[in-house]
Amino acid sequence: SHTLLSSTGDQHRQRRKILARVFSRAALESYLPRIQKVVSWELRGWCMEPGSIAVYSSAKTLTFRIAARILLGLRLEEKQFKDLAKTFEQLVENLFSLPLNIPFSGLRKGIKARDMLHKFMEKAIQEKLQRNNPEDHSDALDFIMNSAKEHGKEFTMQELKESAIELIFAAFFTTASASTSLILLLLKHPSVIEKIRQELMSHELYQQSECCPAGPCLDTLTIQSRDREKPLSHPMAKDIHKDQSQPPAPVEEDSLQPSALLEPTVPRNNPCPSSQLPAPPGQSCHCAAEISLEKLSRLRYLDSVIKEVLRVLPPVSGGYRTALQTFELDGYQIPKGWSVMYSIRDTHETAAVYQSPPSSFDPDRFGAGRPEAAGRFHYIPFGGGARSCIGKELAQAILKLLAIELVSTARWELATPGYPTMQTVPIVHPVDDGLQLYFHPLQPSQGHEA
Repeated sequence: SHTLLSSTGDQHRQRRKILARVFSRAALESYLPRIQKVVSWELRGWCMEPGSIAVYSSAKTLTFRIAARILLGLRLEEKQFKDLAKTFEQLVENLFSLPLNIPFSGLRKGIKARDMLHKFMEKAIQEKLQRNNPEDHSDALDFIMNSAKEHGKEFTMQELKESAIELIFAAFFTTASASTSLILLLLKHPSVIEKIRQELMSHELYQQSECCPAGPCLDTLTIQSRDREKPLSHPMAKDIHKDQSQPPAPVEEDSLQPSALLEPTVPRNNPCPSSQLPAPPGQSCHCAAEISLEKLSRLRYLDSVIKEVLRVLPPVSGGYRTALQTFELDGYQIPKGWSVMYSIRDTHETAAVYQSPPSSFDPDRFGAGRPEAAGRFHYIPFGGGARSCIGKELAQAILKLLAIELVSTARWELATPGYPTMQTVPIVHPVDDGLQLYFHPLQPSQGHEA
């Protein structure tokens, strides 16, 4: 792990200062509408799929698309996107390999994937720097470069590549895990879905209209390059989930070339206002309105739901810290300099402050006036202190946007006889991607059903 992704304490502090701009309120505000479109686009694909959806795999596709398109500003055609995602997954799968740099070892596979990603990122960043369009300075890489300059530092290409990989790493697996847990827990608690809908309606963020929520006009979405346009059907409706029993095809190194990068875009004369499609004749549907940070902050119950999801199924089970001075805990002396592991999961399951049983799913425990809503150390899904997750606001915003799109536009049900077992290491996820669900477009008559 240290060989593939590493940083010293000084490097961490320097990068954290620079990355602060990436997750500032202004930056998050600029990401939101694009995240909402990506979420809507992916979710429509889930509803178009005639078979079941493997939720964890699909959530990884969604969060990787958010990381690549919105955080890094990469403009990729669909094949390039899939190849890049497979290569990144190969890197992550081998992060915790034994340090044996021999042929066919996990470490060797991880190093190969890292080198392929660095090669791709370097070409993509060079093209980005050459474009140098100030109007496009709205993704995380732009914020990083501008923030570095303000701190009197010019990032080298190596540092930019490493920052890009770290951004994807931070936004990819843990957010996919939390998204999967959100979908699972909402399925188990339909009354929570109804309460979220009621809150959205009370804030005029959930309404019936003569359109179908489609994200960026899916049926007319095009791939555009400098000199051509061609129709692009939604990839989710074709081959992404057709045969998940087959291992992923090997990624050819030449397939990760960002030359003539393409990206699904909505034409300027988009014929579908509000990025929506006409509903079937004689029918109306529910639509989620465009969301801002200010609107999200008003949704107190939704905020409690996301907090409870992260309490019950925190993506990461714990973390490590170094004792800065000798201290005593429950009669045991912990010497200065020792590494100490703290357990997020155990803290969430045993903290005395919880009034309702910690094993229950109870979003109301974070409501106003409850002791659970205050305090610092009984609720730590993002860690704490100087090394707490700097992207926690972005992660929570993604989860809230996903929840809003889900309850506004879809209903879902198990495609298997029972719920899957959840594995907790290295992050929470269903065993063998066993959370298989059917997703259906939500019709007005189904607006009050789970």
